[in-house]
Amino acid sequence: MPKLFTNMYLILLAYLISLSSTHANTCRSYCGNITIDYPFAIQYGCGHPGFRDLLFCINDVLMFHISSGSYRVLDIDYAYNALTLHEPHMSTCDRLMLGARGNGFTVEPWRAPYMNPTTDNVFMLIGCSPRSPLFQGFPGKHLPCRNVSGMGCEEYYGCPAWDMMGHKRAESSFFGSGPPECCAVAYEAIKGINLTKLECEGYSSAYNVAPLKVDGPSEWTYGIRVRYSVQGSDEFCGACEATGGTCGYGSDGIRQVCICGNLNSTSNCDSASLSSGTRPMRMEMFGGLLTYILLLVLMTTNQIQKVCYI
Repeated sequence: MPKLFTNMYLILLAYLISLSSTHANTCRSYCGNITIDYPFAIQYGCGHPGFRDLLFCINDVLMFHISSGSYRVLDIDYAYNALTLHEPHMSTCDRLMLGARGNGFTVEPWRAPYMNPTTDNVFMLIGCSPRSPLFQGFPGKHLPCRNVSGMGCEEYYGCPAWDMMGHKRAESSFFGSGPPECCAVAYEAIKGINLTKLECEGYSSAYNVAPLKVDGPSEWTYGIRVRYSVQGSDEFCGACEATGGTCGYGSDGIRQVCICGNLNSTSNCDSASLSSGTRPMRMEMFGGLLTYILLLVLMTTNQIQKVCYI
């Protein structure tokens, strides 16, 4: 009997210590089959402040929202710091979506340091007006229309979608005979794909992550590949997670904080334990309970020993 009480005491002690030394992770989550991890979050106050109000989980569908519109997130590649986005009004190899209904891609200036389309992502602007900023102020040989990572309009014209539009592949000059039906640009060349400002009827976006060039536009991967980065040192989050916390930000939307269960810290959870009276009080309560159990075990043991002597 005494051995049984001792074992119970040790088990309870180990359990209570584990409760007091860990912190509930209230931020990391899932949306559908996509993991939401730092620097992203779908709850206010979680993740990095530079990525706040960016992702929303709607009926298990992860949505990415910026100034140019909302996009469905197909994948978050944490190893390569990249997101893959889909926009329903974007043209592909099988169909052209015209009427200027597409969102394009433009981030708010304050978000620009944190994310932009990858350098191998080509935007092909379709049906742009001769008055478009794309064709103003550039000599013919310096027109921004060009191939990006081996992908461009000359190949894109070979897609079935252009056959349905009655496109005729012919040699034409950019000036004198009007602008091209398609103009391929890299995002960094114009710093934003805004169909209204560029006066274009539609756009397509494709990227290539394979080390080898794929065979033709039918094998291109259509979507928007966005590279993200956390500015500055990430030591704060590393120290926070190392002490069992979760990385987040304060009510001002700027200051980083370490979320330690019901407490927030400006450094890590170890410092939160020392600076807050909540955790020490909880430990005192646990200590009192353990002392009571120990006394109960000792008293029971003494009673059993007295019975044995009688």
